Amino acid sequence: MANPQQRIYSFSKPRSQPQSSKGTSDDESPYGDLKCTQKRKYSKKWKSLPWQFSLSGHLSPWPTFATGQTILQNRKPCSTEYQKRPSWQQNPLGMAKPKYLEQLENYLRKELLLLDLGTDSTQELRLQPYREIFDFFIEDFKTYKPLLSSIKNAYELMLAYQREKIRTLEPLKAKLITMNEDCNERILAMRAEEKCEISVLKKEKMNLLKLIDKKNEEKVSLQSEVSKLRKSLAEEYLRYLSERDARKILIGDLNELRYQREDMSLAQSPGVWGEDPVKLTLALKMTRQDLTRTQMELNTMKANFGDVVPRRDFEMQEKTNKDLQEQLDALKADYEEVCKEHEVLLQLHMMTLKERDQFSAELQEIQRTSTPRPDWTKCEDVIAGGSERWRILAEGKNSDQLVDVLLEEIGEGLLRGKDSFRGLGYGEDVPPFLRFDGIVENKKPSKKFVVDLLQDAWKERLGDEKSKFQDFFFNFLERRFGTNDAMAWAYTIFENIKLFRTNEVMSHFYAVLMGKMMESVYINHKNTVAKLLKEMTNADTQNEGLLTNEQFSTILKNFFPLKKEEDIQELLESGGWNANSEDVLNYRFLFIETEEGQSEPFVQKLWEQYEKEKEEYLQEIKQQLGLTVNETVTLSKLRKALMTIDPSLDKHTLRAYLSQAFLIPESDLLELEKEKEEEEEEEVEVVEESAGVVLHKVLERLRIADTKRMGPRELEPTS
Repeated sequence: MANPQQRIYSFSKPRSQPQSSKGTSDDESPYGDLKCTQKRKYSKKWKSLPWQFSLSGHLSPWPTFATGQTILQNRKPCSTEYQKRPSWQQNPLGMAKPKYLEQLENYLRKELLLLDLGTDSTQELRLQPYREIFDFFIEDFKTYKPLLSSIKNAYELMLAYQREKIRTLEPLKAKLITMNEDCNERILAMRAEEKCEISVLKKEKMNLLKLIDKKNEEKVSLQSEVSKLRKSLAEEYLRYLSERDARKILIGDLNELRYQREDMSLAQSPGVWGEDPVKLTLALKMTRQDLTRTQMELNTMKANFGDVVPRRDFEMQEKTNKDLQEQLDALKADYEEVCKEHEVLLQLHMMTLKERDQFSAELQEIQRTSTPRPDWTKCEDVIAGGSERWRILAEGKNSDQLVDVLLEEIGEGLLRGKDSFRGLGYGEDVPPFLRFDGIVENKKPSKKFVVDLLQDAWKERLGDEKSKFQDFFFNFLERRFGTNDAMAWAYTIFENIKLFRTNEVMSHFYAVLMGKMMESVYINHKNTVAKLLKEMTNADTQNEGLLTNEQFSTILKNFFPLKKEEDIQELLESGGWNANSEDVLNYRFLFIETEEGQSEPFVQKLWEQYEKEKEEYLQEIKQQLGLTVNETVTLSKLRKALMTIDPSLDKHTLRAYLSQAFLIPESDLLELEKEKEEEEEEEVEVVEESAGVVLHKVLERLRIADTKRMGPRELEPTS
């Protein structure tokens, strides 16, 4: 057995520092690769301890009676602070520690000291000496070895879990830093934009304030000018008064001197006049009386009209005052307008800020949630016919329509691959022409064959409109293909028209067949197109198939008097008219159909405008009723609403609309109208209230029918 000094020396050997790793399990930890080797080392070190200090010998009961003692303080064991402590503090009660404990503490201090001297020591390496000490305890305390081992394993698992968690959080930390930098850059950019906008608005505000100050200065100058003019007018008035008084005094003096001279001349030569002096004296007396009376009247006139100015001066001053008042009013109006504009600009600025914040938030949300647009060119290699056929199919279509085209191509391939169909049975929800239980053959016709067959069915339907459309369709198939193959063709045609929704003939036939559209809608549309072609043919006097732009526009306006100007312009553009087009157009090309039944854009635009006008008409009915879609509408209310929004409705069309909306025969409606004329109004209202229908059902029934406006809506008088 080795001596104690050799065993103590084995504890103090410097260990090699293993390479650190980022693993999380025991095998991936910094010491996982040398696990077996370390266990052998721990075993050798444990065996090198003195035998008398192991559990196989007699362990000291310390510190049973040494209260307050600790094995290691919370500091470095080999630090200068520990060495400077007095000996009585290192061993407080004078009771010696067990040598086994002292050997373990010395070994721990030496190992920690070696790790402190190393330059690349990590926290994981500093934990290794404590692991070794704990392993020594586990090996010595055989009784508690399972418990201590489980405790050690639990801590090791927790440390491995924490290391794995730290490793997984490192990329998230870098991502957070990157996102923080991006957000800061966006905030700085937004603040820079806000500063620029604020500076521009401040400049505008300063300019407006300068303009207001200028207007105020002009107002003050005009007020001062008006005050000066008033002052000069008062001075002129006083000067004229003084001149008037002086002139009166002068005239009085002159009259007095003249009278004195006449008296003196009469007194000196009494015979000059050849008249009697008494008579002259009497005449003079009367003349003086007249003069006195005239003077009194003159004084009265002066007293009454002393403050009156001449009309010419008054008119001039009044004109000047009026001009100044108009200028002042104009300045006040300009000032008020500038103030209003300033307030509007402030409100606009606030609204702009709100919109900017809203748009910025929407932009961020869109950037976060938006998906990239699909690359439709990838379909060129998948669709049969290659890129050339795909360009023909995708021409002039949006993404939604391209999805329909792609689904049709995929569905056509799947439909071609089917050899048979399974019957839907005889349930109530199964259409009559599909009621069959078993397997039916897929005839696999071409699209052109199906279109030709449906057009032939429409031609026969025009001569047989008594039976239901579904029954007529099955009877038509029986006549065309025989009784045995009729069901197979019914399933085949049904699957084709259900698949090809972009084909006009198939989609319209499917809508009529499934009750989503009435036959009259399709028939009236075809009749409208035929009548329009006839009108254009009649306008083509030379029968060359050409019409000028003016002729084409005039025919459309006369044929569709209720269409708006923008709708007429859309029809012109769909027909090929634009600013750079030729003067004439071959109108016959607008009504040509392809082999698969597809119409030209002009006829398609007519159908789109028809559906849009129908929807607008139904919305007007709903708005006129003032009800929600779940409320009940009566017959009288709907009749009143229809007559209000479309006064040109004749009685026959009105009854047809009401019959379709309430599913009442027209003959019954006619009887109700007669009863309404005979009976009292209150009783009729009670009957009609009981026959109400939910509004959304009424609108849906009118939507599948040929519902359209018959005349312009009269404008309501303004209050």
